[in-house]
Amino acid sequence: MNDSIQSDLLGSGSPDSDFPDDQLRRVVVAALSHIPASARVLAIIPDKTRDDNSAILFPAAQDILHGRGVSTFDVLVAQGTHGPMTNAEKLAKVGLSDFRGQMFDHKWDDASELVSIGELSAETVREITGGVFDETIELSINKLLAPGAYDVVLVFGATMPHEVAGFAGGAKYFFPGVAGPELTHKTHWLAALAGIENIIGQVETPTRHLIEAAAVRLQAEIITFTSVCTRTTDEGLRTHALFAGDFQSSVRAAAEVSKKVHVRYTGRKYRRVVALLDEKYTDLWVGGKASYRLGGVIEEGGELIIHAPQLTCISDTHGAAIERFGGYAPIETIKDLVAASGELQSNLCVAAHLAHVAYAAKSGSKAEPRFRITLSSQLDEATCRKINLEYLNPTEFRLSQYADENTLIVERAGRDLYLVEPD
Repeated sequence: MNDSIQSDLLGSGSPDSDFPDDQLRRVVVAALSHIPASARVLAIIPDKTRDDNSAILFPAAQDILHGRGVSTFDVLVAQGTHGPMTNAEKLAKVGLSDFRGQMFDHKWDDASELVSIGELSAETVREITGGVFDETIELSINKLLAPGAYDVVLVFGATMPHEVAGFAGGAKYFFPGVAGPELTHKTHWLAALAGIENIIGQVETPTRHLIEAAAVRLQAEIITFTSVCTRTTDEGLRTHALFAGDFQSSVRAAAEVSKKVHVRYTGRKYRRVVALLDEKYTDLWVGGKASYRLGGVIEEGGELIIHAPQLTCISDTHGAAIERFGGYAPIETIKDLVAASGELQSNLCVAAHLAHVAYAAKSGSKAEPRFRITLSSQLDEATCRKINLEYLNPTEFRLSQYADENTLIVERAGRDLYLVEPD
């Protein structure tokens, strides 16, 4: 068990803050000032689908750690089940052209790259999930997190509303960021069963409690840098908050700021929402965020149009399975599919994704989605129909056609969570 968690939380933030780079670096210096010479240090960083300020924080960490004489400073990308970044993309993510350590990709489906760190007992799982799951869950994680591999693990990342954990950040960088499939599948399916509208934007969720119960088993000292960022009009990033400390308290402090930065209230629902998908999302595995971050403000029987000319595929990793199981549908339909398919039972991430993108069913129905989704991307019409989406040729998309009082147009869709009003 991890007995080295820091109890003191460094940093600060608010919705109105805009921290300069030098102030962010001072937080890094303060958090790492106790790291001993000859320590072996591993940094876990987000992949290219995330907006974060690792490019500012990471160089500061390298300077202080090398100044203190650490023996090793390496990087592991918390890409979960996403495809790997190029070397140039990794260097851009850490803000360095001269990184001196090794950079590792995480391979979630390669057993030789994983180690076991025990299990969550059926009793623990039952208690955390309120009886939704009643079974032991094996815990596997990247072998670089094995006991004794590194002395200190640094986690660089940002938080915002998330469909599985409630808010991104914290222990989520371990599970599923650099984990094996077991807990990853269970947490995704748990979030789907709970209803995405009941998970996203909530801090204390059964999924977060499960991943934190797993992460406390890691033996290295863990220092988590959790920030809250927004994209500015000049494509830069504004940092509203940065907290450094243990993975429980840092993400909760950041989430309180994120609630006020990344959640937008419309005051009403709309018959149609036009989502101009954020350019970072190039497949539906992540581009589906447009649905579950906007679904709460779409009227029953309404329409979501996702305009994403950069989107090239369903998913490099899971696309074939998504097609094979018939595409997006409400959770009750997907539950029936899972009950009938051993393959889907062993790939609950896909099952959860199918339900998440569909969002919810119409009142009194388990088969009909609450709203229809039209996709304007590089996917052809046949593929869209196969996965239960309607098709719009992106060359024929005209934003001016949707300028009316019953339509909400959202730029960089998939980033912020839209709700009708505060809870």
